[in-house]
Amino acid sequence: MGNSVLGKLAARAPVMRTVSLPRGRHRLHTMPTSTGYEIRTDQSYVWDGRKRGQTPFTVLQHTVSGVGRLRYERRDYRLTAGETMLVLVPHSHRYSVEAGDRWEFFWISMNGQEALRIHRSILSATGPVLRLRPETIEHLADCSLRLIDGGETPGAASAIAYEAAMALYDDVFGPHGDSRVDGGAIQRVVDHILANLDRPLPVQQLAEISGLSRAHFSRLFTASEGMPPAEFVLQERMRRAARLLAGQPELSIKAVAVLAGFDDPNYFAKVYRRFFGTSPTEFRTTGMYASTG
Repeated sequence: MGNSVLGKLAARAPVMRTVSLPRGRHRLHTMPTSTGYEIRTDQSYVWDGRKRGQTPFTVLQHTVSGVGRLRYERRDYRLTAGETMLVLVPHSHRYSVEAGDRWEFFWISMNGQEALRIHRSILSATGPVLRLRPETIEHLADCSLRLIDGGETPGAASAIAYEAAMALYDDVFGPHGDSRVDGGAIQRVVDHILANLDRPLPVQQLAEISGLSRAHFSRLFTASEGMPPAEFVLQERMRRAARLLAGQPELSIKAVAVLAGFDDPNYFAKVYRRFFGTSPTEFRTTGMYASTG
């Protein structure tokens, strides 16, 4: 990081500032709530987007090094160096540090109607994990550093938060941001997969749905979802099978296999054991579904 702004911010770690500004007569549309730089190695670092109150706000968190874990709308992401997480609260997500992991990051949280509007538009196009340009990361780090140093009036603090939101917006929707918008194509594919787990889902067909070449699609999908398309399909099929086994005891193992996209129940049982460490019958008998999420 050297003499970069991000390096200067990292040199202050650990540092956090909660931005508490007096309530004015007029509510500003973009306001920072907190910012900082941390290195976390303990499992006590867990944030659940459904348990942080009902006042809407956003969290923009950039991974500098190490690994963070994000569970977002039933999908799992590994947040590695260079990736930026964007989430809204309240929402169905959870991010944390797992045993043995180390997560180094900086973040900016903000609220206000305009901040929420901008970040929702970005999420709809890209999903919750982005890979931003180095210039954007520097810009965001600069905004964080200025907020940490404090002393702003409400208007000045709002301007810095809006500046950060606009830097993110330009990265995603500017002329160089086409690859970010391709995240919308990835979301279409994810939706198709989840709606058609009982049907064949070859990678070539998924690439055609995305409108991208197979190689480009596979790279973007892996970057977005944290795993290759075929692995994602298998993971979601296993989760569907687990839900069916636990929730619909009237279904036979063969019927569950078919609904999860397997024509051969014996092969299904083999894959299931490899995935969960137990057979479908044992899984149903022991009620292990609660541990699979």
